[in-house]
Amino acid sequence: MALLEIIDLHAEVDGTPILKGIDLTIGAGEVHAIMGPNGAGKSTLSHVIAGRDGYQVTGGEIRLDGEDLLDLEIDARANAGVFLAMQYPVELPGVGGMTFLKAAVNAKRKYHGEDEVDAMAFLKLVRAKAKILGMGDEMLKRPVNVGFSGGEKKRNEALQMLVLEPRLAVLDETDSGLDIDALRIVAGGVNALRDSTRGILMITHYQRLLDYIQPDFVHVLADGRIQRSGGPELAKELEANGYAAYTDAAA
Repeated sequence: MALLEIIDLHAEVDGTPILKGIDLTIGAGEVHAIMGPNGAGKSTLSHVIAGRDGYQVTGGEIRLDGEDLLDLEIDARANAGVFLAMQYPVELPGVGGMTFLKAAVNAKRKYHGEDEVDAMAFLKLVRAKAKILGMGDEMLKRPVNVGFSGGEKKRNEALQMLVLEPRLAVLDETDSGLDIDALRIVAGGVNALRDSTRGILMITHYQRLLDYIQPDFVHVLADGRIQRSGGPELAKELEANGYAAYTDAAA
Protein backbone atom coordinates (compact mmCIF):
# COMPACT_ATOMS: atom_id res chain seq x y z
CA MET A 1 0.00 0.00 0.00
CA ALA A 2 1.24 3.48 -0.88
CA LEU A 3 1.92 5.90 1.93
CA LEU A 4 0.29 8.85 0.10
CA GLU A 5 -2.09 8.62 -2.83
CA ILE A 6 -3.40 11.71 -4.62
CA ILE A 7 -5.96 10.85 -7.27
CA ASP A 8 -7.32 13.34 -9.84
CA LEU A 9 -7.21 16.18 -7.30
CA HIS A 10 -8.95 19.43 -8.20
CA ALA A 11 -8.99 22.51 -5.97
CA GLU A 12 -9.81 26.19 -6.22
CA VAL A 13 -9.19 29.38 -4.28
CA ASP A 14 -11.93 32.06 -4.23
CA GLY A 15 -13.62 30.31 -7.13
CA THR A 16 -10.48 30.17 -9.29
CA PRO A 17 -9.33 26.66 -10.27
CA ILE A 18 -5.71 26.09 -9.20
CA LEU A 19 -5.25 22.32 -9.15
CA LYS A 20 -6.67 20.71 -12.27
CA GLY A 21 -6.15 16.98 -11.86
CA ILE A 22 -3.12 16.04 -9.73
CA ASP A 23 -2.10 12.38 -9.63
CA LEU A 24 0.78 11.50 -7.31
CA THR A 25 1.82 8.44 -5.32
CA ILE A 26 4.51 8.46 -2.63
CA GLY A 27 5.74 5.21 -1.14
CA ALA A 28 7.27 4.76 2.32
CA GLY A 29 10.93 5.73 2.27
CA GLU A 30 10.60 7.92 -0.82
CA VAL A 31 11.50 11.59 -1.26
CA HIS A 32 9.65 13.44 -4.00
CA ALA A 33 10.38 16.96 -5.22
CA ILE A 34 7.83 19.14 -7.00
CA MET A 35 9.23 21.99 -9.07
CA GLY A 36 7.52 24.53 -11.27
CA PRO A 37 7.01 28.20 -12.08
CA ASN A 38 5.26 30.72 -9.85
CA GLY A 39 1.49 30.28 -9.85
CA ALA A 40 1.66 26.64 -10.91
CA GLY A 41 -0.16 25.36 -7.82
CA LYS A 42 2.78 24.02 -5.79
CA SER A 43 1.97 25.74 -2.50
CA THR A 44 -1.74 25.16 -3.04
CA LEU A 45 -1.05 21.43 -3.21
CA SER A 46 0.83 21.53 0.10
CA HIS A 47 -1.95 23.49 1.83
CA VAL A 48 -4.65 21.19 0.47
CA ILE A 49 -2.81 18.12 1.80
CA ALA A 50 -2.52 19.74 5.23
CA GLY A 51 -6.15 20.91 5.22
CA ARG A 52 -5.56 24.65 5.48
CA ASP A 53 -8.65 26.87 5.33
CA GLY A 54 -9.41 28.79 2.16
CA TYR A 55 -8.68 25.97 -0.28
CA GLN A 56 -11.76 24.28 -1.71
CA VAL A 57 -11.36 20.73 -3.01
CA THR A 58 -13.75 20.26 -5.93
CA GLY A 59 -12.80 16.72 -6.92
CA GLY A 60 -10.47 13.81 -6.37
CA GLU A 61 -8.99 11.99 -3.36
CA ILE A 62 -6.06 12.22 -0.95
CA ARG A 63 -5.26 9.09 1.07
CA LEU A 64 -2.62 8.59 3.77
CA ASP A 65 -2.03 4.94 4.62
CA GLY A 66 -5.35 4.22 2.92
CA GLU A 67 -7.30 6.72 5.06
CA ASP A 68 -9.22 9.52 3.35
CA LEU A 69 -7.51 12.74 4.47
CA LEU A 70 -10.24 14.93 3.01
CA ASP A 71 -12.62 13.65 5.69
CA LEU A 72 -10.29 14.87 8.47
CA GLU A 73 -9.94 18.32 10.03
CA ILE A 74 -6.52 19.97 9.99
CA ASP A 75 -5.61 18.88 13.54
CA ALA A 76 -6.64 15.29 12.86
CA ARG A 77 -4.46 15.26 9.73
CA ALA A 78 -1.51 16.46 11.79
CA ASN A 79 -2.11 13.80 14.44
CA ALA A 80 -2.47 11.17 11.72
CA GLY A 81 1.05 12.01 10.58
CA VAL A 82 0.99 14.97 8.17
CA PHE A 83 3.52 17.74 8.84
CA LEU A 84 3.64 20.97 6.82
CA ALA A 85 6.77 23.13 6.98
CA MET A 86 5.50 26.47 5.72
CA GLN A 87 7.27 28.91 3.43
CA TYR A 88 6.64 31.68 5.96
CA PRO A 89 6.53 30.20 9.51
CA VAL A 90 4.21 32.10 11.85
CA GLU A 91 5.20 33.73 15.14
CA LEU A 92 3.44 32.77 18.38
CA PRO A 93 4.10 35.55 20.93
CA GLY A 94 3.86 34.39 24.53
CA VAL A 95 4.13 30.68 23.68
CA GLY A 96 7.46 29.16 24.66
CA GLY A 97 9.08 26.80 22.20
CA MET A 98 9.30 23.88 24.61
CA THR A 99 5.72 24.41 25.77
CA PHE A 100 4.53 24.39 22.17
CA LEU A 101 6.47 21.24 21.30
CA LYS A 102 5.31 19.35 24.38
CA ALA A 103 1.66 20.25 23.71
CA ALA A 104 1.98 19.07 20.10
CA VAL A 105 3.64 15.79 21.09
CA ASN A 106 1.05 15.07 23.79
CA ALA A 107 -1.84 15.88 21.45
CA LYS A 108 -0.48 13.35 18.97
CA ARG A 109 0.05 10.74 21.71
CA LYS A 110 -3.50 11.25 22.99
CA TYR A 111 -4.87 10.85 19.45
CA HIS A 112 -3.15 7.46 19.26
CA GLY A 113 -4.28 6.39 22.75
CA GLU A 114 -0.87 6.78 24.38
CA ASP A 115 0.09 8.33 27.73
CA GLU A 116 1.58 11.81 27.92
CA VAL A 117 5.34 12.00 27.45
CA ASP A 118 7.55 11.94 30.55
CA ALA A 119 9.02 15.41 31.18
CA MET A 120 12.65 14.29 31.50
CA ALA A 121 12.43 11.95 28.53
CA PHE A 122 10.90 14.76 26.47
CA LEU A 123 13.66 17.20 27.40
CA LYS A 124 16.31 14.64 26.46
CA LEU A 125 14.58 13.98 23.13
CA VAL A 126 14.29 17.65 22.20
CA ARG A 127 17.89 18.43 23.12
CA ALA A 128 19.12 15.52 21.00
CA LYS A 129 17.10 16.69 17.98
CA ALA A 130 18.06 20.34 18.54
CA LYS A 131 21.75 19.39 18.52
CA ILE A 132 21.36 18.17 14.93
CA LEU A 133 20.25 21.69 14.02
CA GLY A 134 22.73 23.59 16.14
CA MET A 135 20.03 24.91 18.49
CA GLY A 136 20.86 25.52 22.16
CA ASP A 137 18.59 25.74 25.22
CA GLU A 138 18.30 29.53 24.95
CA MET A 139 16.71 29.26 21.53
CA LEU A 140 14.31 26.56 22.75
CA LYS A 141 13.07 28.77 25.59
CA ARG A 142 12.15 31.72 23.36
CA PRO A 143 8.57 32.28 22.16
CA VAL A 144 7.91 30.36 18.94
CA ASN A 145 9.63 32.17 16.05
CA VAL A 146 9.39 35.59 17.77
CA GLY A 147 12.44 37.66 16.85
CA PHE A 148 13.92 34.77 14.89
CA SER A 149 15.79 35.31 11.65
CA GLY A 150 14.55 33.54 8.54
CA GLY A 151 17.11 30.79 9.02
CA GLU A 152 16.22 30.36 12.69
CA LYS A 153 12.53 30.02 11.83
CA LYS A 154 13.29 27.30 9.30
CA ARG A 155 15.52 25.48 11.81
CA ASN A 156 12.75 25.71 14.38
CA GLU A 157 10.30 24.11 11.95
CA ALA A 158 12.82 21.38 11.22
CA LEU A 159 13.06 20.76 14.97
CA GLN A 160 9.27 20.45 15.23
CA MET A 161 9.37 17.95 12.38
CA LEU A 162 12.12 15.86 13.99
CA VAL A 163 10.35 15.76 17.35
CA LEU A 164 6.93 14.91 15.91
CA GLU A 165 8.29 12.26 13.51
CA PRO A 166 5.50 12.53 10.90
CA ARG A 167 4.58 9.83 8.43
CA LEU A 168 4.52 12.49 5.68
CA ALA A 169 6.58 15.68 5.78
CA VAL A 170 5.56 18.35 3.27
CA LEU A 171 8.19 21.08 2.85
CA ASP A 172 6.83 24.18 1.14
CA GLU A 173 9.86 26.07 -0.20
CA THR A 174 11.91 25.35 2.91
CA ASP A 175 14.96 26.78 1.12
CA SER A 176 13.31 30.19 0.65
CA GLY A 177 15.37 32.97 2.22
CA LEU A 178 18.16 30.69 3.47
CA ASP A 179 21.85 31.34 2.94
CA ILE A 180 24.11 28.40 2.16
CA ASP A 181 25.06 27.69 5.79
CA ALA A 182 21.43 27.76 6.99
CA LEU A 183 20.35 25.64 4.03
CA ARG A 184 22.96 23.01 4.88
CA ILE A 185 21.79 22.87 8.52
CA VAL A 186 18.08 22.63 7.68
CA ALA A 187 18.74 20.02 4.99
CA GLY A 188 20.68 18.01 7.57
CA GLY A 189 17.57 18.02 9.76
CA VAL A 190 15.42 16.78 6.89
CA ASN A 191 17.91 14.04 6.06
CA ALA A 192 17.92 12.99 9.72
CA LEU A 193 14.18 12.30 9.43
CA ARG A 194 14.54 10.26 6.27
CA ASP A 195 13.99 6.52 6.73
CA SER A 196 12.10 3.58 5.26
CA THR A 197 8.87 4.29 7.17
CA ARG A 198 8.05 7.85 6.04
CA GLY A 199 7.68 9.95 2.95
CA ILE A 200 8.89 13.46 2.16
CA LEU A 201 7.38 15.86 -0.38
CA MET A 202 9.57 18.89 -1.13
CA ILE A 203 8.31 21.91 -3.04
CA THR A 204 10.99 24.16 -4.46
CA HIS A 205 11.95 26.38 -7.37
CA TYR A 206 15.63 25.57 -7.30
CA GLN A 207 18.11 22.73 -7.71
CA ARG A 208 20.21 23.94 -4.77
CA LEU A 209 17.95 22.33 -2.14
CA LEU A 210 18.19 19.04 -4.01
CA ASP A 211 21.98 19.19 -3.84
CA TYR A 212 21.59 18.59 -0.09
CA ILE A 213 18.44 16.44 -0.02
CA GLN A 214 18.64 13.90 -2.83
CA PRO A 215 15.13 13.15 -4.19
CA ASP A 216 14.06 9.80 -5.57
CA PHE A 217 11.58 11.44 -7.94
CA VAL A 218 11.15 14.92 -9.41
CA HIS A 219 7.87 16.23 -10.84
CA VAL A 220 7.18 19.33 -12.92
CA LEU A 221 3.95 21.09 -11.92
CA ALA A 222 2.60 23.69 -14.33
CA ASP A 223 -0.91 25.02 -14.87
CA GLY A 224 -2.31 22.90 -12.05
CA ARG A 225 -1.11 19.55 -13.40
CA ILE A 226 1.99 17.40 -13.18
CA GLN A 227 3.38 17.76 -16.69
CA ARG A 228 6.38 15.44 -16.36
CA SER A 229 8.05 13.13 -13.83
CA GLY A 230 11.55 11.73 -13.65
CA GLY A 231 14.58 11.15 -11.47
CA PRO A 232 17.03 13.65 -9.94
CA GLU A 233 18.42 14.43 -13.37
CA LEU A 234 15.16 16.19 -14.24
CA ALA A 235 15.89 18.88 -11.64
CA LYS A 236 19.24 19.61 -13.27
CA GLU A 237 17.53 19.86 -16.65
CA LEU A 238 15.05 22.37 -15.23
CA GLU A 239 17.88 24.39 -13.68
CA ALA A 240 19.55 24.60 -17.08
CA ASN A 241 16.50 25.16 -19.29
CA GLY A 242 13.82 26.68 -17.06
CA TYR A 243 10.09 26.01 -17.24
CA ALA A 244 9.22 27.64 -20.55
CA ALA A 245 8.64 24.35 -22.33
CA TYR A 246 6.04 23.35 -19.74
CA THR A 247 4.30 26.69 -19.42
CA ASP A 248 4.05 26.97 -23.19
CA ALA A 249 2.65 23.43 -23.41
CA ALA A 250 0.13 24.16 -20.66
CA ALA A 251 -1.01 27.31 -22.45
